[in-house]
Amino acid sequence: MKSIQYTLRKVPERMDAVLRRKARESGQSLNSVILDMLMHETNLQGEMKQFNDLDFIAGSWKEDADFDAALQSFNTVDESLWR
Repeated sequence: MKSIQYTLRKVPERMDAVLRRKARESGQSLNSVILDMLMHETNLQGEMKQFNDLDFIAGSWKEDADFDAALQSFNTVDESLWR
């Protein structure tokens, strides 16, 4: 998705404080908070939302004995390599 970069000037101090507080409280970047607000105000919510995290796999882990057995070899130290 192509994006355009903006530079905002003359942002009032009170607005800056509110935006930074929202970012801090939500755990988002200042840029993300401002983009979310612009999306809402332009009625484009969801159209440009791009996720690049791994949330989609959260909670999908399944226990697998064969996988666990394969990983066991990584739990032993080869003493000859550490001399």
